[in-house]
Amino acid sequence: MGQSGIAFDPYKVDIIISSEAGSLKIVENGVCTDYDEERATEILSPDQVCFYADMHAGTETASAWGCDLTYEYIKINAEYRK
Repeated sequence: MGQSGIAFDPYKVDIIISSEAGSLKIVENGVCTDYDEERATEILSPDQVCFYADMHAGTETASAWGCDLTYEYIKINAEYRK
């Protein structure tokens, strides 16, 4: 969202991950929640996972599909946790 060029308040954004294993809010009002990482891993483990971003800024909706599970992509993203 930050690179989209649209104006929004990042401190209003909620992000929820969801799959057949359940749902978990990982960001609330722009701040990372104190979520259970084991629970998040369970939710992220199925083949299909949905990410919901609520900007609390109108009634518009959008959908996007993506996939990038190459070794290099995962390695790059894992480095953010260091």
